[in-house]
Amino acid sequence: MISKPYSTDFTLEGKTAVITGAASGIGYATAKLFAEKGARVCLLDRNLDAARQAGNDIPGSHAYFVDVSDYSGVNETVDRITREVAPIDVLVHCAGIGDIEWAKDFDEKTWNKVINVNLSGSFYMAQAVGKKMIEAGNGGKIICMASQAGIVAIDKHVAYSASKAAIISIVKSLAYEWGQYGIQVNAISPTATETPIIVGYWDVGEVHKKAIEGTPAGRFCKPEEIAAAAFFLATEASNMITGSNLVVDGGYTIH
Repeated sequence: MISKPYSTDFTLEGKTAVITGAASGIGYATAKLFAEKGARVCLLDRNLDAARQAGNDIPGSHAYFVDVSDYSGVNETVDRITREVAPIDVLVHCAGIGDIEWAKDFDEKTWNKVINVNLSGSFYMAQAVGKKMIEAGNGGKIICMASQAGIVAIDKHVAYSASKAAIISIVKSLAYEWGQYGIQVNAISPTATETPIIVGYWDVGEVHKKAIEGTPAGRFCKPEEIAAAAFFLATEASNMITGSNLVVDGGYTIH
């Protein structure tokens, strides 16, 4: 069993971090912050051109295509990174989609798409990276994006909520199984965050008004605030935290 000691080392110097959904939003903010804190970052996205463009602002970064719902493709990409860049120390899995509809109107195709990308994709990435970490024997950090929608009921989010609640459960299972290898696995549950995924629903009209009224912090979250939470969970200072769900919601789920 690998047991990591107590540490207050708030740095990622010399670490290799893989971030999915890295072309924009939380993924991009995380990649940028991690690079500033010394990490060698790999930006993964299904839009490779956008990932490369995002990487232009992050010196020394590497961009890779990945469709997280493609099991074989995920494993091939992780293999490439370990060959071409370095063994992976940190995974932050941000890739996800947010198709919404009333439960009675949700069709099979959309349900399967959301579950395949959000839920299966989270497991595929965590498993592929986790296996590499176990083989390397140096431990590691795996962080998956869940959501406040995985904790409380939100209308029109049935598939999204199901996928995010399941991610919280997967994180617990992986943390339990992989603790012996020195791998910490955690989730982060953001509130509505100012990224492209909320445009046209959370950021306009009555939905926006009610969401802000129901949030004690009085505003939505910035991508950089979620990146900061991921940074803490990626450092050695969080060695005693595993199987947890760090809720960054401005108090939305406390009532």
